[in-house]
Amino acid sequence: MKDDLLALRDLDDGWLDRRVFWDRDVYELELERIFARCWLFVAHESQLPKPGSFLTTWMGEDHVLVVRRRDGSIGAYLNSCPHRGNRVCTAEAGTARGFVCNYHGWSFDLDGRLAGVHESAAFGREPTFDRSKLGLTPVAQLDTYKGLVFATFDPDAPPLRDFLGDFAFYLDVMLDNDEGGTEFAGGSITSVLDCNWKIAAENFAGDALHAGWTHASGAEAMLGRGVAGLSGDDTESYHVNVNGHCWEFNLDGVGNAATLGDRRIIDYLRANEARFTERLGPLRAKMVGSISSVNVFPNFSFLPGQNTFRTWQPKGPHRTELHTWVLVNRDAPEEVKDAWRKGAMMTFSPSGVFEMDDGENWELATRANQGVVTRRQRLYYGLGSDTAIEHPELPGNVHRGQVNDANQRAFYRRWSELLRAGTWDEVPS
Repeated sequence: MKDDLLALRDLDDGWLDRRVFWDRDVYELELERIFARCWLFVAHESQLPKPGSFLTTWMGEDHVLVVRRRDGSIGAYLNSCPHRGNRVCTAEAGTARGFVCNYHGWSFDLDGRLAGVHESAAFGREPTFDRSKLGLTPVAQLDTYKGLVFATFDPDAPPLRDFLGDFAFYLDVMLDNDEGGTEFAGGSITSVLDCNWKIAAENFAGDALHAGWTHASGAEAMLGRGVAGLSGDDTESYHVNVNGHCWEFNLDGVGNAATLGDRRIIDYLRANEARFTERLGPLRAKMVGSISSVNVFPNFSFLPGQNTFRTWQPKGPHRTELHTWVLVNRDAPEEVKDAWRKGAMMTFSPSGVFEMDDGENWELATRANQGVVTRRQRLYYGLGSDTAIEHPELPGNVHRGQVNDANQRAFYRRWSELLRAGTWDEVPS
């Protein structure tokens, strides 16, 4: 039965087994074969501005310490002392010269090396005590892409650029539309949702369908009107995916940004259209603030225009911890950066006019699967089954129309491939 579940045999016909959102054994396998193996977003370089800057985050259910080392490079380590396992850093972010375990006083340098121990004379008499083997456990690989820092626990994982593949072409819409690069605006938000992490990730991967219905009242409050229809015959819009990474979008230019309700943001986007076009080309320039949503497999999502970036950290099959930041162009005027930060708080935060709608839907959808009989019923994922196209400019798997389930199907195919593969060599490229 579990083999059939992981194989997702009915997905090509548009059907998904509900147990993927509820089964405890499946969740444990996700931690092992997705979160302990994939490249995961852990930081933006702007969060680590100088040696000693650090933050703590999650890679699956493993707590990780990310730090700017003395030589300017970035390291990431399990936030767990090798002596008795206690955390060596209890802060979310800050600046430090090193890290000390509160349990027995073991201290660690910025490069993870064991620097000192309490009652060192006792350890000095132990022939098995070797400081060089007792540092913090580093991640297997760490790399960056235009400001974003990713890490993996798997030494055999493909290079980050191979993992992203042609999806880097789309990431540049947000990360490389200005020569000054990007940064995270100050602060972040952490909240908890009683939902499966995949429900949130797949929503950002491609669920444009919910926008006009779920967010009707929020759009009315922010724009004075509802969300415009997205499935008209004259609408130019797409689902695109590469290696399970997904982006749905139209080419209206500023539709997402307009929901923030601040003219300064719209004026900034309009004033920089020529610059965006020069760097990205005419098509991608129209994506910078358009109605769209994105998920970088497995759990790193963002909304162009609103510029809210987030990770869906798994805390069990039915619980997710959400971490949220706001991305801005580093060279944008300070008042524009602040407008984006406040706009994101007003719309996509725990009390925001849009996020409350989403959270309720995701929690109810997860909870509904609790029923034994309910779990036996399949879910329909068949929209856009005949929409695949070849596009002269867009790489990857391209489907016409953003009201579609093509990206969700691609997300679960990749999910299934990874869960069924014992090693990266067995994962289809």
